[in-house]
This record gives sequence, structure tokens and C-alpha cells, in this order.
Amino acid sequence: MKTSRVRSLLIFGLFGGLLACASTFNCSAQAVSTSTPQHLFFHVTLDPQQAKSVSGRLLILLEPGTKLEDVRVNEFHPSTVYVAAKDVSEWKPGESVDIDVDNIAYPAGFSTLSPGDYVAQAVLDTAHKFAYYGPVAGDLKSAPTALAHWTPGQGQRPRLTLSQTVNVRPHDWLPPKLTAAEKQGVTDATKPFDFTSAALSQFWGRPMHIRGWVVVPPGYSEHPKHHYPTVYWTHGFGAPLWYIHSTAAMIYQRMAKGTMPPMIWVFLDESSPRGTHEFADSVNNGPWGTALTTEAIPELERQYRMDAKPSGRFLNGHSSGGWATLWLQVTYPKIFGGTWSTSPDPSDFHDFTGIDLYAAHANAYTKPDGSPYPLVRDKGKVMATFQQLTQLEDVLGPYGGQISSFDWVFSPRGPGGRPEPMFNHATGEVDPAVVAYWQQHYDIAYRMQQQWPTIGHDLRGKVHLYVGTADTFYLDGAAHLLDSVFQSLHADEHFTYIPGRTHMDLYRVGKDPNGLFDQIATQMYVVARPRAHWRAKQ
Repeated sequence: MKTSRVRSLLIFGLFGGLLACASTFNCSAQAVSTSTPQHLFFHVTLDPQQAKSVSGRLLILLEPGTKLEDVRVNEFHPSTVYVAAKDVSEWKPGESVDIDVDNIAYPAGFSTLSPGDYVAQAVLDTAHKFAYYGPVAGDLKSAPTALAHWTPGQGQRPRLTLSQTVNVRPHDWLPPKLTAAEKQGVTDATKPFDFTSAALSQFWGRPMHIRGWVVVPPGYSEHPKHHYPTVYWTHGFGAPLWYIHSTAAMIYQRMAKGTMPPMIWVFLDESSPRGTHEFADSVNNGPWGTALTTEAIPELERQYRMDAKPSGRFLNGHSSGGWATLWLQVTYPKIFGGTWSTSPDPSDFHDFTGIDLYAAHANAYTKPDGSPYPLVRDKGKVMATFQQLTQLEDVLGPYGGQISSFDWVFSPRGPGGRPEPMFNHATGEVDPAVVAYWQQHYDIAYRMQQQWPTIGHDLRGKVHLYVGTADTFYLDGAAHLLDSVFQSLHADEHFTYIPGRTHMDLYRVGKDPNGLFDQIATQMYVVARPRAHWRAKQ
């Protein structure tokens, strides 16, 4: 399923994927620790040829069928693959462990499965990134193993051997069908950056980096006295580093073809072992907003011919990147000249993907009438629930997933050093004390109401937001609430609701899947160069 996810990553961060429950398994089965008296075990051996001891999260993946292909967790279909987990430490080559696949499992213990043909695979998540993007380079996996006519609990324990090291090959991030000259132009215009942040390094007690890519427009080197408006762009949840490269290449090509005005684009990596940090200062993740605005941006402006003033600094991002850019604009209104945020994560916690976190006795899993809160929809049909995503993430590991990512950004730090969870993952019960902290610190609508007298002068007219009326993750609800707040403040906001569009096709204009980029860039350029009269080539 990762292929579909990557194909969609340009605009889809919040939950990256998670669609339907397939009929193969019972979607109503509730994942996690089962209380069944049966305990079924799989026997997993670390290949004696491995060079050293390893630690990580051991996952057993099981799906029906007979095709001996890698078993992939598919968040678009969260219950098509059963997953069990066990943490291991200092596992020595040649040693074996037995993992209870009824203990920590999703969508239920393996003992609940009906007899049939299955394919099993073991993965050792050494990097603790599986919940963010799946297996990464350095993780270990077994060969896919057929369990023909398998009846849970009967016969010998299934045996798997971790004998393969995951070697993720770099993707070709250049757009297809480019000439050699066009490829060279993209390569020459795209420059990596990697800054060691003093503020983040002090927080973490080790060197911490801000990474990404800078794309200069065509003609940049031929016009050494020209300065350019700059766009700071960041991605959504689940995007890998190579994906940032592909977006950078796409933007350069649009400028080269004349459909976008000449500007410098800075592509920022907001991924971390704890999910997307969203460039927000956080007691858990550290001062990412401070590091960006006081360290990285000044350094970039020393290296490149950027306008280096608010009227020439813009923001753009989708989903988690949409929330990050909206947050940066309202938090640093004197630094940025406008944000064009698309389908942002919830900006008013009265509607957190449909859940009112402030309601009395709020529950993240069920509505007051007892029905489940949906999380994903497609063409009006509910495809998956908030509870399903949460429980799948809990099995994959308590780090790097979308739900835990929110806690790492928004929550106070707990006594054990981890963030306080916003809700009880076993029952769905929302913690009012944690929600109160979220409100004071990260509810954008609430903060605007409280802070408008002091920031309104610098923020007026700078917020542009796009969202589809059929957003896959119900993010249009929070957008409407934020819009109402801005209207009450006479903030000269610009909210655009595109009829029928989802999280996945918001940027489509006609047959062009990325046409909205051209419109957004043109609006930015008008702010930065009001007398330039730039026009796109037809």
C-alpha cells in the first residue's frame, strides 16, 4: 500500500493513509491487548549471520492469501493485516524469541482468526519509524512465509527467521520524461541544506539539525543582482525525505515552464522520530519554531538572494504541513507576509476531525449516542474510525504515529518524560486537563480570540486557507470554525472551500493534479511584487 500512499503524499499528511476495513477480517474486532484465555505464539530467530546484537519493536504481520510477497500494513485498509508486537533488547544473533500474538495485537489476537491460508512475515523496527513510514533502511525482516491450511493453535508454532536487512533504495525524484538538459537544470537549481540548531541541540543535549532543500528559479545565476520572494513549504504526515526532493523538482519545472512566477522555494523537513513536529515550540519536541525563525531563516537569507523582509516571506503546506504553516504565520506575524495553508490539521479543537474535545465527558471513540466517530470518508461513505487508527498505532509502537504525534506537539510533559496523552487509548475518554493545556497553547482559533488585540495589526489579511468540502479526514469542519472566528475579528481572511474536493485531490485544476500551486504562487508574487504584472504562459 505504500505505493498508493507515496503517490498521494504531495497533499496528504494528516493520517497519510487509513481507509477502509476490508471484508476479509472483522472490522468490529477491537484491537490491542486481548483478554482471551488462548495464547498463540510465533517463534522468531535472529539469523546467526547477523553481525551484532539488535534491539527494537518486533512485529508479526499476517494476511490471508498465498502470494509470497512482503506483507505490508495498509493504513488505507487498517484491518486487512493482523499485527502483533513485542519489544526486544540486545537480541543476539542465533537466538530465538517467542512472541505472544494474542497479547499486543490488532485488530484482535491471532487466535480469533478462522482456519485458512495465510502469509506471515516478521519485521524488526530498529529505527522506531515503522508507524511513520513503514520499514526503513537498517530494519530487519524475514522472508514471507506461507501458512497453508493454518488453524490457529494447532500444530507446530510458526517459525520465522530475520535474515534480510531492509535496504530502501533512493527513489528517482526527478519527474519522468525530462530531457537531459531539463534534468540538469533541476539538479543545478536544487541545493540541500543542513543546519545544526543551537536552540534544539541545547534542548536535546545532542546535535539537532534542520534539513531540507532550496530551489532557486531559472535564471538565478544569470542575474546576480536580483533578489527573490521566498516560499517556505513543508510536507504532511508520512512524507519521507526523498519526497521533498520530488516536490522541489516539480516546483522548479513549473517555474521553468512559466506557469509559476520566479521565486525561491525552501522545502523544510518536519519529520522526526516522534512524528511531525510541525515547527511549533513544544515542551516535548523542543523549540522548532524558534530555531526556524531565529537560526535557519537568517542563515538561508545570508546564503541566497532572498527578499529577507515580511512582504517577501511566504508559507505553504498541506495537512500537517498546512497546520504548521498556519501556526507559523499566526505565531510570527511580523516575520511572514502570508500563509497559503491547505487542508490543515484541526485549528479549532471544538472540531478535532469531528470530535468536540471541550464537550463534557468527551470521548475520542464514541459520540454521545454511542456510535463511533468516523475518521475517514470517501464519496460520503465512512471508511474507518478514530479508534481503529489509534489502536493500530498502539500496536505498531508508541512513537512516530499520527495520533502520538499530536501528543508530542500539543501535550504537557508527563512524569515519565513522555507527553501526557490527550485521551485514554483503551476507553477513548478525553482528559480535560490535557485538553485545557492544548487549548491555551495550540488551539489556533482560541489563541486568535485571545491575542488579536496585540497581533491583529500584523496578521490582518495574511491568512489564506483552502479545503475541500468533502475532505477525507473531516478537516473542513475545523476550517469553518476558524473562519467564523476570523470573521468576528474582521481579520480580512481568505478562506476557500472547493466543492466536492477531498484531502487527496484538492490541488487539481482541470487535468493538472498540481494546478493550485500555480494559483497560490501567483497570489504570493502579487503581494511581493505588486507592480510586476507577471503573467503565466498559456
